[in-house]
Amino acid sequence: MAWNEGTKTFTAGEALEAKRLVKIEAATTTSPPEVVYADAGEDAIGVNLYYVADGGQATVKMLNSEGTFEIECLVDSAISRGTSLYAANDGIVSDASSGSVVGIALEAGVDNAHIEVAIDNRKPTTAAGTTIADSGGFTSEATVEAALAEIYQHIQSAQKFIPVALHTFREVSSNDIQNLAAHGGLLASDSTPKLTCANGDTDGCLILTWTAEADEEAIIGSVALPPDLDTSSDLVLHFRAAMEATNDTPAIASDAYFNEGDTKVEDASAAVTGTSWAEYTITIAAADIPAGAQTLSIELTPAAHSTDDLYVNASAWIEYTGTTLTA
Repeated sequence: MAWNEGTKTFTAGEALEAKRLVKIEAATTTSPPEVVYADAGEDAIGVNLYYVADGGQATVKMLNSEGTFEIECLVDSAISRGTSLYAANDGIVSDASSGSVVGIALEAGVDNAHIEVAIDNRKPTTAAGTTIADSGGFTSEATVEAALAEIYQHIQSAQKFIPVALHTFREVSSNDIQNLAAHGGLLASDSTPKLTCANGDTDGCLILTWTAEADEEAIIGSVALPPDLDTSSDLVLHFRAAMEATNDTPAIASDAYFNEGDTKVEDASAAVTGTSWAEYTITIAAADIPAGAQTLSIELTPAAHSTDDLYVNASAWIEYTGTTLTA
């Protein structure tokens, strides 16, 4: 085997074990230049052939020389014939992906064994074969392909949301916004429903209350839809609600209108049950969302609840699926 051809002498920049990858030490000024171990993901110039102490003369077989190489290995998952090998710490090669491929194993390996390696020191040309350093620790992915897939998955997530402040909604009267004398239907402590703090200075959370005496009163408002809205996926309105007691279990119905001149879309939440606050949803099916939808007007009306008050947190949100923008 050609394990002793194409060698060159260097100065050891640290104590070097035999059969390990080395690189030129940064800012070396010695003659010959100093070499140190090539660590995980780093490029190497060759393999140190014999043990040498720090400052000694290192005999390095250059990676561009002919023949195969004997290199110490460390197993991550498994090293068998044909396994791609990468630089690991302290000049050892491993099957753990890191940086560019160094070579191909020509025999099976176990930890710290010296195995025959065919050098295949080519830079990867595919995203799946190119590793990332991720110095900021933003992802657990190791390749450009996987990291891009993660980014696009985030862009196209179904957990994007549009805030909906219910206190910006208006009280509806006779299927329309109220007149100027009624302040345009602004919600207040004496409107229907009424808008109040949960418990004055003790709990300032804003609460919409549909009282048992004035149930089935509607509110209406509108939001702008974001440019990255995927109209082929559902829109889901989320809100928090609770009942005064356990006698009534009303659902909340929604009438949705997209842009202008749109056909009304009718949906409803599950029944609001119990006195504990819980999250409820109303789903607008993708089939009901027109292409090019830019605005959404939505009217909310609770079902009859003649015994107990219905409480809704004054903030809600619409979850939507994002799409990748092309312009």
